[in-house]
Amino acid sequence: MDVHHLRTLRELRDRGSVTAVAEALHLSPSAVSQQLAALQRSFEVPLTEPRGRVLGLTAAGERLADAGGEVLAAMARAEQSVAGYLRARGEPVTVTAFHSAALAWFPALIERSLADPEGPQVRCRDEDVSIEEFVRLAADHDVVIAHRPPVSRPWPEHRVRVTPVIEEPIDLALHRDHPLAGQQTVELADLAGETWLAAHEGFALEPLIVQALAASAGRPIEITHRVNEFNVVAAIIARTRTIGLLPRYTGLPSALRSELVLRPIRDLPITRHIDVLARPEAMARAGTRAVISRIVEIAQLQSGAR
Repeated sequence: MDVHHLRTLRELRDRGSVTAVAEALHLSPSAVSQQLAALQRSFEVPLTEPRGRVLGLTAAGERLADAGGEVLAAMARAEQSVAGYLRARGEPVTVTAFHSAALAWFPALIERSLADPEGPQVRCRDEDVSIEEFVRLAADHDVVIAHRPPVSRPWPEHRVRVTPVIEEPIDLALHRDHPLAGQQTVELADLAGETWLAAHEGFALEPLIVQALAASAGRPIEITHRVNEFNVVAAIIARTRTIGLLPRYTGLPSALRSELVLRPIRDLPITRHIDVLARPEAMARAGTRAVISRIVEIAQLQSGAR
């Protein structure tokens, strides 16, 4: 049975003729007759019978029209429930982010959630994944904070909706006593012979060093250490002469800011896109959209303040 066919049967019971039903439902009389015929095929007993020049309901048809009314009422309640869910701002919204964005933005995001008990309540989780895995995370979370280099393929917008957050510069991280720390910018020629720390193979910042930097320098870059977690990267650089790349706004832990300096590489500007990914059905929720707006606001305020 099709719910539209049940509605047509009920309208026939209430309006008294196929013509009246057609006018009410904005259908042709033949379309109404086809719907009634399709419904009849589901039952062994007749649902309608001729009554002079009009079509009326049999006793079985009357019973089915009554039951159909209950079905239509249940469908309306279900639609209203879904509509209410989509409009509700207080429903939990799950958010996942890569480590540095989680460190930079989760505290403020959670703080705002707690301060607004009527608004969306966030459920936060960090994830350490390669670029290709961020889209997959949208299957398990309402909001995914993701990053990618500008030279990478755009996010597949047939699978997720994309909200740009910021374009974050990637700087060279140095110990404060490193000879290059006194310069406001560094050049590729300054980096010859340095010991490099980079992300794992396949993660976002790794190809920035191996491909872009090495190609521009005209010689291979020696990567001695492989670390993904920026807190660990910063801690190593803070204690050694190792150098590496850190995001300008999200990569430097506050506890180590006095030990490290960040310097742009003048002849090789490096950035990354930070975006929010969400499936279309998640974006339909008012709570999800509110959380995404908060993330963008927090990110832009923090990046503008530094």
